[in-house]
Amino acid sequence: MREGQFDLAFCKPERPSFKDFNPVAKIPYGVSVDGVFHAMLDFADFLETANTALALKKMERLEDMLMPANFSSMVGEFITSNLPKHCPTVAKNGYHNGHPDLLPAGKYPRNAAQHAGSDGIEVKASRYPKGWQGHNQEDSWLMVFVFESGRPSDAAKGKTMACFRFLAVYGDLLEKADWKFDGRSLTSRRTITATVLASGYEKMTKNWIYKAPELEIEC
Repeated sequence: MREGQFDLAFCKPERPSFKDFNPVAKIPYGVSVDGVFHAMLDFADFLETANTALALKKMERLEDMLMPANFSSMVGEFITSNLPKHCPTVAKNGYHNGHPDLLPAGKYPRNAAQHAGSDGIEVKASRYPKGWQGHNQEDSWLMVFVFESGRPSDAAKGKTMACFRFLAVYGDLLEKADWKFDGRSLTSRRTITATVLASGYEKMTKNWIYKAPELEIEC
């Protein structure tokens, strides 16, 4: 058994403080900084509730159990589902794998669109401070939630357990030129992706929405 594995103290995420949000950050479609803050608090509450229940049954935390990409996807999906509760001017895109994740509420039938172009907000969550990926090169308002948490491989590497926390939230309108198409070789089985270039990173970090107090933005 890993030391501290079922310690309830490690099930409690670090909650963001509103003083660390950027009051002049620009977010479209009526999404407010306050709404983003409360959606992040919702996720912290959810993760604490789930991990506490798991620990009491001697089961691993979600971040220690799920594949890293699956956990990141869960963070992003949770924010997408809960942000409209605090910002009713947007709605979760009801189309399966539709783009973008959030649409202007009421603009599309049943709030569902297969591809609404740049009309809405794409939401991603990542452990990485830059080099974020999407599936296509396209104009899109992108909001990225950067976090740190445990990984399934930590135990084998002897890493000390740590609590989940959000490190930053960035967002801005990216153009096709702000993405690099990565493609794949004929023998590769990985998903085709596009990566945010330095130009896109600069736009998004200049319009930072949240930063942990000690965070230094990479240049």
